[in-house]
Parts: sequence; C-alpha cells; structure tokens
Amino acid sequence: QVHLVESGGGAVQAGGSLTLSCAASGLNLSNYTMGWFRQAPGKEREIVAAISWHGTTTYYLASVKARFTVSRDNAKSTTSLRVSNLKPEDTAVYYCAADSAKWTLSRIPNEYDYWGQGTQVTVSL
Repeated sequence: QVHLVESGGGAVQAGGSLTLSCAASGLNLSNYTMGWFRQAPGKEREIVAAISWHGTTTYYLASVKARFTVSRDNAKSTTSLRVSNLKPEDTAVYYCAADSAKWTLSRIPNEYDYWGQGTQVTVSL
C-alpha cells in the first residue's frame, strides 16, 4: 500500500521559511515524477513545483520561482520543498503527489496517482 506523508508545515510571519518534507512508502520513488501542490480555502488546487524522477528537471509556478526549491532523494524515498520569503498569499494546505508517468512533468492534479494528506502553511503579516 502506498503512503505519502507530508510534514514541516506551520505558522510563520511574512518573510519566513519552512522546509516541507514528504516521505513515501510502498513504491519505488525513482519510478515517479513528484509534484507539490497547494490549495487555499475557496480556491482550486494548483501545482507549485514538480521534479523529474532523476531530479534534474524541475518546474515552478511563476509566483513562487526563486522563492521555492524542490528536491528529492530517491534512496531515502523522500522529496522536499523549501519555501522561503513567504507571503500571506502562500497560505494553503500543501500536498505532495506522485505521478507514474515518470517521463513527463505534469501540472494537472488529476494526472497524479498518489497523494499525501497535506500539511498546513499559514503566513501572517
């Protein structure tokens, strides 16, 4: 059974940083593209970052580029999202997800096969 478990969320002031982690079990992470999504209240889920199975290709939402950094360690079955210079509009539940189409870097939530339960990030002024 596949499990993705996020951790590292919290409440921070604007300008602060957090490292979100996602631990995977029940799958070989090297066979998956990994994505980080977020969903704010009343808004659709959106991708913020994705990383290819080999870790050399990444995608970032324009509004987070240069502030967020995605990484992965296939040997440890983990992926991380460093979120820096946080803004109130970054407040959301953040999810990691795994896409078995490892040769693509999808931005579409429905194309991801497995999801974590999410971790809350709250940014205040």
